[in-house]
Amino acid sequence: MNERPSIPHDDALRERMQRNLDQHEVIAVADGEHRRAAVAIVVLRSDEGTDTTDPFSFTPDDMAVVPGDITGFDGSVTDVAGGASFLLCRRAAGLNRHGGQWALPGGRVDPGESAEQTALRELEEELGLTLDHSCVLGRLDDYTTRSGYVITPVVMWAAGEVTLQPDPGEVAHVYRIGLHELTRDDSPRFVTIPESDRPVVQVPLGRDLIHAPTGAVLVQFRWVALDGRAGERVHDFEQPVFAWK
Repeated sequence: MNERPSIPHDDALRERMQRNLDQHEVIAVADGEHRRAAVAIVVLRSDEGTDTTDPFSFTPDDMAVVPGDITGFDGSVTDVAGGASFLLCRRAAGLNRHGGQWALPGGRVDPGESAEQTALRELEEELGLTLDHSCVLGRLDDYTTRSGYVITPVVMWAAGEVTLQPDPGEVAHVYRIGLHELTRDDSPRFVTIPESDRPVVQVPLGRDLIHAPTGAVLVQFRWVALDGRAGERVHDFEQPVFAWK
């Protein structure tokens, strides 16, 4: 059972998120040497109790690369569904870059595409979910990664029942994470690493910790879209060393 009450997936939430995003002045990174990518934060409904098992398991050695105190964290994500939720993917292990890591659905921006068009296209290609531009609620700030990308997060709303068909070449598993998980008392966490003077952000979901860039995007999504804290920034949040490549 969820320790925190789920958030209803209803018109009131959509209107609140739309209003909060409209009030946020987005920081956009100008085109330059970085490659462009866009990710989708898709808010949809999920049912509590439908995620009692996680198809992935991790050894203590696997978790040893995570910086900071990981007491109570074993890498599993279960019992997080319920009410308004968002989609989070475990990337397929065979991918050339960041295989097996957490990611929001998304990918590289093709020539002539907007970030919104990319996010909608990638959502359909990766998860078999077709939405149109009317589902887009707004953008969050661009986030520059250590691997040479500028990521533009696009917030979307999916109404009604949603059926997903993940592409196994891209996605090992897709999770529906209740928005209430983002409001946990222990979220977000920050740790330090010797390789950087910037704080490494960690977002606890289930019994795992989500790091930047995905973790940074999720923190700003909570602060801006859910909490209404327009102007909160996350561009100084660091990634762990294992995500620098």
